Amino acid sequence: MDSDDEQLLRGRVYGQDPGDPHQGPRPGRDYVELVGGPLDGLLLEVTGCTPDEIDTGVALQTELGRFGAGGRAMYDPRPGDRRRFDWSGDTP
Repeated sequence: MDSDDEQLLRGRVYGQDPGDPHQGPRPGRDYVELVGGPLDGLLLEVTGCTPDEIDTGVALQTELGRFGAGGRAMYDPRPGDRRRFDWSGDTP
């Protein structure tokens, strides 16, 4: 991914339509920042998630990872900082 692609992703919320003029976080919702890997800099909405759900981490669909279309990037909560999820690898 080149630096232009990286800048487009920063501050956007995972799963929002790239053409949506309101791609940033919305008031009253909770987010974590994805750190590292193909989704670095995106925000993931966790509004309504239980602590147990957050603690298990996530596998998010992305075409930008090692396995291309249909692949998933895995992110786990950072120990001691529940506002950030660190990339732990890609899976098909």
